[in-house]
Amino acid sequence: MSKDSALTNLELKPSDANIMVRFVGELNENLKFVEKTFDVKIFQNGNNLKIKGSEENVKLSAEALERLYEAAGKGVEITKETLYLCIRDYDNKTIKKDIKIKTPKRSIVPRGKNQRSYIENIGDFDINFGIGPAGTGKTYLAVALAVDSLLNEAIDRIILIRPAVEAGEKLGFLPGDLSQKVDPYLRPLYDALYEMLGIEKTEKLLSKGVVEIAPLAYMRGRTLNNSFIIVDESQNTTKEQMKMVLTRMGFGSQLVINGDLTQIDIPKQIESGLSHAIHVLKDTDGVGFTYFSSEDVVRHPLVKKIIDAYRYSEEKEDS
Repeated sequence: MSKDSALTNLELKPSDANIMVRFVGELNENLKFVEKTFDVKIFQNGNNLKIKGSEENVKLSAEALERLYEAAGKGVEITKETLYLCIRDYDNKTIKKDIKIKTPKRSIVPRGKNQRSYIENIGDFDINFGIGPAGTGKTYLAVALAVDSLLNEAIDRIILIRPAVEAGEKLGFLPGDLSQKVDPYLRPLYDALYEMLGIEKTEKLLSKGVVEIAPLAYMRGRTLNNSFIIVDESQNTTKEQMKMVLTRMGFGSQLVINGDLTQIDIPKQIESGLSHAIHVLKDTDGVGFTYFSSEDVVRHPLVKKIIDAYRYSEEKEDS
């Protein structure tokens, strides 16, 4: 079959001209992006589009354009992120529209079946593991669910935890006292809270202790009741630290443990607490596991390619 063996027509019927303006983008940049992504040619004549290319690419690009047109029709701003998500080949039949996490600043819906499964598992199990590469939404979704639970008074407080493990730097060389030294490690958690609650509301909850962001070492000896506990970057815990945090959980609490086994920063001779916990708890009732892959990355499209390239390189080294 030749490369240009298929041709399909899309006849669009927008209710107003602004929909087509959002749909095609400035200087047709949205259509050009779809062309480049799927290696097709798109010809526009008013509200009609013709797509030319290989049969498979024409089919995929037509589906992406239909999703993009649907988003434009709903008044969604077509940002680069929106555009990227529209071209993603999600199995939309498995992504129901009824899951929406509402926070004061924004509403969040799952992007892809693994994000949906992750949200459902957190609803079904008291302890959950989210395992996979950076950019798959593990921390962001967990924080959103924690905020939702707090505002609905299902829990009394949110505890956000990260191990203060250096990725090439040493804490001792960073300026300030201990809290200032570990603050950079906790910044992604602050950023998520600011997006969902706003800076003023977040700072107020932090000052009251309703939301607590702390390094893992601060958890020893505590029992956390009626809390939504999120452990981020858990691949950088030791076996002992992981056991410690798992046993902090009290009554009325939920525990979400996230990590990426491809980005372990603890010494190589020390087994990751996350890797060990997966093996120990895999058959334990009441514990949920969600595994993400590069296909679930919702950052810049190059992030997925970078993750795949590193994985391929590491597999070659191990073989």
